Amino acid sequence: MQITALELFQVPPRWLFLKLSTDSGISGWGEPILEGHTEAVAAAVRAASEYLVGQDPTRIEEIWQVLYRGRFYRGGSVLMSAMAGIDQALWDVKGKHYGVPIHEFLGGRVRDKIRVYAWIGGDSPSEVAPAARRRMAEGFTAIKMNASSQMHYIDSFAKVDDVLARVGAVREATGKSFDIAIDFHGRIHKGMAKVLAKELEALHPFFLEEPVLPEHNEALREIARHTTIP
Repeated sequence: MQITALELFQVPPRWLFLKLSTDSGISGWGEPILEGHTEAVAAAVRAASEYLVGQDPTRIEEIWQVLYRGRFYRGGSVLMSAMAGIDQALWDVKGKHYGVPIHEFLGGRVRDKIRVYAWIGGDSPSEVAPAARRRMAEGFTAIKMNASSQMHYIDSFAKVDDVLARVGAVREATGKSFDIAIDFHGRIHKGMAKVLAKELEALHPFFLEEPVLPEHNEALREIARHTTIP
């Protein structure tokens, strides 16, 4: 079996899908996307296709190593996003070729169901509290929410209080047994993230997501040292 073609499908506002076809008639699908850099990721996939066409799609690890190590400059969010979508499509092809779910290649199924959370929007306590109650009524036991606007490196406690008010409104509306995850979307810098994490502990968040931008992941270790929140 050989790879014969790679086709990209851009879906507004921010999605990119990859169809990887083979000479056996089996096609695999992946999602090589980096939000805000769709065209760059698409170009990286097209560049990789020069090598991929003609390759055996079941040799997934070999393909990954060639794509990653084949050039002097390695890694980076654009290349790795392109490779992730290609990798997904290759696994899809392999599963279809052997007629088994992909999890069988990875050690087998470990659960029959999975807990999920719902997203809520809203910028004020009066908006987020009823939104959380609606999710509870729908049967969810956890939500994820925005909690803050953009913050400066050193910012006022008024903004910290705004975050506490929004999260506190959800906690009051849902009770102690409901889980609240907080997504900062990289809007906080390390110093203020440590302050916020400490202040939020009394509200028992489920977890904090992306307090700093992805390029500052080294800051996560220090932030984690200053809080008991996952």
